[in-house]
Amino acid sequence: MTEIIHNSDWFQAKGLRNIVDALSKENDGLRIVGGAVRDSLLGLSVSDVDLATKLLPKEVMGRLERAGIKSVPTGIEHGTVTAVSDGKNYEITTLRRDVATDGRRAVVAFSTDWKEDAARRDFTINALYADAYTGEIFDYFSGQHDLNLGVVRFIGDAEQRIAEDYLRILRYFRFLARFGTGSADQEALAACAKGAHGLTALSRERIALELTRLITLPDPVFSVQLMVDHQIFAPFLPELDKAAVERLPSILDREVQHKLAVSLPARLLTLLPRDQVIVDRVSARLKLSNRLREQLTNRVSGDLPTENNIRELAYRKGTSCAIDTAALYTNSNVFALCLERLLNWDVPVFGIKGGDVIAMGVPAGPMVAKTLHLLEQTWINDDFPATDDLLTKLHQIVVELLSATKKA
Repeated sequence: MTEIIHNSDWFQAKGLRNIVDALSKENDGLRIVGGAVRDSLLGLSVSDVDLATKLLPKEVMGRLERAGIKSVPTGIEHGTVTAVSDGKNYEITTLRRDVATDGRRAVVAFSTDWKEDAARRDFTINALYADAYTGEIFDYFSGQHDLNLGVVRFIGDAEQRIAEDYLRILRYFRFLARFGTGSADQEALAACAKGAHGLTALSRERIALELTRLITLPDPVFSVQLMVDHQIFAPFLPELDKAAVERLPSILDREVQHKLAVSLPARLLTLLPRDQVIVDRVSARLKLSNRLREQLTNRVSGDLPTENNIRELAYRKGTSCAIDTAALYTNSNVFALCLERLLNWDVPVFGIKGGDVIAMGVPAGPMVAKTLHLLEQTWINDDFPATDDLLTKLHQIVVELLSATKKA
């Protein structure tokens, strides 16, 4: 196992080596911790590398500065400093122990005890450490064993871990979806169900972030089903659609079958009824970004997709919106027909401007806008003909409008 870590590209990266040399290995003072160790053992790619140290934050920053490495006190009250080395960020946190917790945040004291630091982490698979020089692994709570079995297990008493930070409930189901391969840990499930009420104390942004991370994993179905069964959604998403446990697998199947990219708006909407008022209310409660709110609204408003209107939907709201809406709200046959209509079809640009209308004799003013609107809808209804055909249609519409104006 040591070789797996030591020989990893991320472990040998120049930026990390510079930090390790700057902070020194004296007094067993520096280790890699958490996801980088866990993911390397699973053969997964590593993007973020976190370190833990016995050194106090000011000493960390001082040593980095003397080595010419930029440091930022990103969470210094909790012992975290971010080092910027060779163009990459590395979080370095002083060993800690919890002094007090309220379910949302913790008051910590610095420590020099590695096992004490490990004990305050959430899951056994996240409490794996590796020596920053040799790659030797330190595992205080059988995290490697759980990792090999595909088991996600809280460290120590599950209820106590959750009471320290209720967000760990959502993190449990996310990690279960990502790393779980066996049955769910029953103690963990019971503790999550019992503590779910505490989710109301969390910021909506933290909940939304965990929810989006979970729902966009390759296969979150099992976790979502367990969350529904144990009423985990109730405190923050009482509008949950009962059909979610059927719609989510359907979306995943269609993504795989048709090689579609994962769509966050579509994945989220599997959890909600097709009701614009409800979707807007949930978006506001979870404080979703304006862009995501608009994407959700576009997918639940307007007519249901059909073979005949799918291109108009793509034209007005974008191809991704059209595909998502069809994937969410049509049967397999209609969905296949909709996709076929969009395959190798680029959304065209309506090429007629107000000046073109005026040049044909329509006086500037409201009649120009009316003419453009009629022409655009005719163009859409005729399945977006070429510009020459469009000009012919424009001439016909202008003649009819001017004739009607004269008679009036």
